[in-house]
Amino acid sequence: MKENYDDIIHLPHHVSKKRTQMSMMERAAQFAPFAALTGHNAAIAETARLTDSAIALEESDSRALNDKFTQLLAHIQEEPKASFTYFVADDKKSGGKYVTVEGRLKKYDEYHQTIQLSDGTVIALRDVLEIEINSEE
Repeated sequence: MKENYDDIIHLPHHVSKKRTQMSMMERAAQFAPFAALTGHNAAIAETARLTDSAIALEESDSRALNDKFTQLLAHIQEEPKASFTYFVADDKKSGGKYVTVEGRLKKYDEYHQTIQLSDGTVIALRDVLEIEINSEE
């Protein structure tokens, strides 16, 4: 019984006389750009990315935070230096993360309940978790 391709299996491999032979790397590169599920890995990574929930302050913590803020406002002309830990909402999914920035308090917007630091960072007071007043050296 004759097997499939028995008549051609032992023929020599054709090598072009006009073109140089591609390396294995070049041959593999022809297929590299093909991605059947474009964006699939990015979607999985986004789903796996964790976010935090905003923390609701206890009344005593809220009072302590308010006292520190009042202390800063009393010296706003001097642009007091402080660290602020506040919640930043995520643009793509529910939740967000807490970030800490250090800077000089430049401005307080009572109407919008925001503060602005000398570097231009604007922070909503409702998002502030902690204020650490830095004493000048």
